[in-house]
Amino acid sequence: MNLNRQRSFLWSLLPSVLLRRRFRFYLGDGEKKSHIEIGEVGEKMARRHLKNLGRKILYKNYRGPKGGELDIVARDGDVLTFVEVKTRKRREESRPLDAVTLEKQDLIERGARAWLALLPHNDFQWRFDVVEVILEEGKKPHICVVSDAF
Repeated sequence: MNLNRQRSFLWSLLPSVLLRRRFRFYLGDGEKKSHIEIGEVGEKMARRHLKNLGRKILYKNYRGPKGGELDIVARDGDVLTFVEVKTRKRREESRPLDAVTLEKQDLIERGARAWLALLPHNDFQWRFDVVEVILEEGKKPHICVVSDAF
């Protein structure tokens, strides 16, 4: 098995344990995880956390035909939620939520409109949530769900 396939396989096993383990920015061979890999880990952690809260994950990484994007589409009871995940490598002065600018909100809203257009009816409640994932070397991840974020 080549190294990339092996990494992909190992990453597929991690979502259930990622929430309990201390995070490492380095792979077993000493190579540092890329920004993309860290973001993917954050999204996996967010999905696992939402599942642990009783949410049903319906879709991940939806891209609308007109440029809208959604990290996670989930059901929270009878409410459809469009979830943006923001992962940061350490605690900073600003929250990850602060990175969901008006421009980003517009992209998420376009994605939500495209998703809703796919449904035969949309006479139900829906909202926008943000999951903040903070990763620090050697520490357990900190995850915060901000419901009805915007």
